[in-house]
Formats: sequence, structure tokens, C-alpha cells
Amino acid sequence: MNGLSKGMRKVEVALRWDPSPAGQPPADLDLVAGTYPADDPYGRPSYVVHFDSRSPDGTIYLNRDSKDGKGFGFDEIMTLELERLDARYARVVVGVAIQQPTEDRTFGDVANPGLRIREGYTDLATDDFGGVLVATAATVAEFVRDDSGAWEFRAGVHGFDGDPDAFADTMGETRRP
Repeated sequence: MNGLSKGMRKVEVALRWDPSPAGQPPADLDLVAGTYPADDPYGRPSYVVHFDSRSPDGTIYLNRDSKDGKGFGFDEIMTLELERLDARYARVVVGVAIQQPTEDRTFGDVANPGLRIREGYTDLATDDFGGVLVATAATVAEFVRDDSGAWEFRAGVHGFDGDPDAFADTMGETRRP
């Protein structure tokens, strides 16, 4: 990065999937973001943003939340206004958790899942969860603040097997340098 770059500023994470076949319970995928303090960037998150919530300062929020994948295009969208995030936070991890109402569902059980991460009109990453088909959740993005205060994006989809609550508590541990 050169001296004029401010790094990532405002990022959109979008998730899509097709509705479940007739007679099957609906698939419900949820975007989840954990924010980590500079003094413990791989510990427990300071706070977690997920369905029905937003960050305390309003910098991370859901624009759209689907419980069944019956939207047009992307069914669930989260916005991260990294340029407004307080300097005490050094890391943000974004993940996707599959709600488990009756049975263990994996990405392989979800029809046509897809992910897009973009800043403005530039796609930073896309994925179809093909590398984590047996996982029940996955981290999909990591944003890290460098010494100058600029945010850097680290791509990668990393699977997790467990319930959504356990995922939210430990998702920041999955990407150690």
C-alpha cells in the first residue's frame, strides 16, 4: 500500500442460495461478523453482529435477512463501514452459519449457495462453498487493520463443524497467522 491508500473503507458481504425443494424444511443461512480488539485480536469477539442485531456504533449491519432463500439475487447482505470503526478494533471476521432447527445441515445440503464480497463496484471475492461442503458454518472474510490504520482484506473460506452459537464464539480463532 502506498502512503495515499486508506485501505478498505465500506465493504458489502452478500450471500445467496436457492429455496429448499418442496417438502423439505427451508435452508436458513446467516451472515455473522465478529469484531476483535487490538489487544486480543484472536481471542473472544468484543461483539457479534448477526440477524436481528447491528454493531453498537452502527458500523456493521444487515441490509437484508432471509430465512428461506426466496429472494431475488442475493438473499442476505451485510455492510461493514470499516472506515468508521473505532481504532480500538484491529480485526473483523465475517462468517456464514447454517441454522440447524432439526438436523445437521451442511453447505452440501443447501441448494446453490454463493458468496460475493465487494467494495463499491469491485468484487473482492466470490465463492460457491464447494471447498467446505461438509461444514455447518464457515469464515468467509477477514479484515485486519495495519499499523497505519488502513484495513486490509484477507480472502478465504474456512469450514467449521458445530452449532451456530459455538461458531460465533470461536470463529476468530480459525485464521491464525
